[in-house]
Amino acid sequence: MENSKDGSIRKALISLQNGDPMTAKSIICAAMVIHLGDSRLVTIEAYCCFWCDSFEQCSAIANPYEKGEHLLVDWKDFIDYLKNHDTPDEETVNAIQRGVFSIALECFEKTLESAKASYKAEILRKIGICYKKIGDYEKAMNCLIDSNKHKPFQAEILAELADCYALCGNDKNAKALFREAFYLDSKKVELFFLDSELIRSLIAATEKKGYKGEELKAWIPVYGVIYGVFDIKREMEAKDISKLRQDIYALEVKSKNPSNDTQTFVPILIYKYFWLIDYCQMYNDNTDLIEQTLLKIKILDLSVYNLYKC
Repeated sequence: MENSKDGSIRKALISLQNGDPMTAKSIICAAMVIHLGDSRLVTIEAYCCFWCDSFEQCSAIANPYEKGEHLLVDWKDFIDYLKNHDTPDEETVNAIQRGVFSIALECFEKTLESAKASYKAEILRKIGICYKKIGDYEKAMNCLIDSNKHKPFQAEILAELADCYALCGNDKNAKALFREAFYLDSKKVELFFLDSELIRSLIAATEKKGYKGEELKAWIPVYGVIYGVFDIKREMEAKDISKLRQDIYALEVKSKNPSNDTQTFVPILIYKYFWLIDYCQMYNDNTDLIEQTLLKIKILDLSVYNLYKC
């Protein structure tokens, strides 16, 4: 038989799933009067307070797109909040996630029909994120595919699409798209919204190396190659290799300038070198160029070179 505390938590979680943290907080506060000092109730009440503040601010925003954006930004802040506290209450976090992204989804869908063509790709991407976060991966994937049609070759769109493929068990497509997304622009990949074990485990492994922020994003694809995550490779056309060589040259120039911050240049350059080696191996087996490129990697980072050569 369900006791009063469990019943209160169940009712509060339903309210959170419905995007109503105020009601959830009232239920939990009432339960705390009876169950003084209960650690789980204290945790849930703290989560409710966070989202009560967020929803109060949200209610003052008239524009639905801006309202949806507000919720997404606050979700990022909430994830940071969880990292700085004890082990999260996963059941409550999942309930909050469903509520927050359901409401954000409504906000973004309201803006889609009347949006200018130039904005539709980004709105569709955010709709895709919302569907993904509430567990409807098929709808999420369709939205992200549509987003990619409106604006192809965008790192942030491809990364979300890759995440959907991984969540649906299609690791081959996921690996190929993650590899492409980080190649296009690692800075644009939003790690906060990626959920699949495929990418989360790679992010965690790279974080253990001590990297954070933009530097972390830049190193993720390097270790993606080293750990065999980014092992699905596409064919490269002549224009692709020409662009790759131009990018490498520009990065080499920047990395030699002592006034430039090499924290992100180095991993981005190493990842480009990996692509150049792949190209040589796939097309013309230019062993001299491969050896020259490996030497450059060795000079940049000996530990990465040793791991890559293993």
